Amino acid sequence: MATKTELWVARDELRRTKVVKSEQQPLEDGQIRVVIDKMGLTANNVSYAVSGEAIGYWKYFPATGEWGKVPGWAMADVVESRSDAIAEGERLYGFFPMASEVILKPGHVADDFFIDASEHRAELPSLYNQYRRTKGEPEILQKLEDERCLLFPLFVTSFVLYDYLIDNDFFGAQQIIIGSVSSKTGFGLAHLLKNDPNLAQKIVGLTSSGNVPFVESLNCCDQIVTYGSEDAIDASLPAAWIDMSGDGPLTGKLHHLIGENMVESCIVGATHWEAERKRDKDLPGAKPKFFFAPGHIAKRDAEWGHGEIWRRGSEAGVAIARSISDQIAAEAISGSDDVARIWCDMLDNRVSPSRGIMISL
Repeated sequence: MATKTELWVARDELRRTKVVKSEQQPLEDGQIRVVIDKMGLTANNVSYAVSGEAIGYWKYFPATGEWGKVPGWAMADVVESRSDAIAEGERLYGFFPMASEVILKPGHVADDFFIDASEHRAELPSLYNQYRRTKGEPEILQKLEDERCLLFPLFVTSFVLYDYLIDNDFFGAQQIIIGSVSSKTGFGLAHLLKNDPNLAQKIVGLTSSGNVPFVESLNCCDQIVTYGSEDAIDASLPAAWIDMSGDGPLTGKLHHLIGENMVESCIVGATHWEAERKRDKDLPGAKPKFFFAPGHIAKRDAEWGHGEIWRRGSEAGVAIARSISDQIAAEAISGSDDVARIWCDMLDNRVSPSRGIMISL
């Protein structure tokens, strides 16, 4: 019997990994076997792991004991089917584990997507249970597979943040300060804000000195500030802080700098995942809160119709991906040992923002 390969990560010690090989399980009625062709590895995967317990990301593809399977966005192929609705040979895009294959159970099926109906996923946020059937999608999406895995989930999050700020009239902010603006979600948000002719807010991007040339090349910020030079930010302007890094001490520093002019403080990512745990509880200005994108998506689904905000976000993702196509190069990494190494590099922020890492087991 054929075997499958998975990369497991210790849930409380994310740098500790192990490769797990096991025999393929036979399919039950209604199930499909899907081989994962390639997955985008970004700071998003780190955020899924860091918030895996709090939000439930570990539950989508459960492991055993202290271990978890880090999920991410990937392209995959149906290689075996006991479903009447999904045939062998279909190409899929969706939320998958770091593994060579996975078994899904199509429930509601439409021409261009299906919902996984596996019992253990029924109570989890439905956004991640939807799998796109790419043969029914526009040709432009079929030609942007790497971009879709690497950029679109992050740029959809950028769009949801952009829409969240607009929906709340920016909380009265006159400047938007974006932490880790070199991250894909960070510069995606900056791009959307900077290129909206109806907005007048100042866009301030925080980044490391080594990433300044990359951020400058994107032309998406009115002001670029390096870490350690936060005093260059105009504390007299009401500010919305969008924390892409999960850096608690940095958030505390900015709150004390800007004081009551900090009108919104939004924690989005966790690239500085170890610093995230060291967070002050009593800070001047707005109370920092975690931004749960599926919550705002659900709000817009109710107002605009199911899937409309995802469609608009995907359109925005196409536009942003095209605008930065010269700045990011896709790079394929395969094999469990090399994937484990690049995972640790991503955890330690040792992956240049200009690299687009596609992994395969």
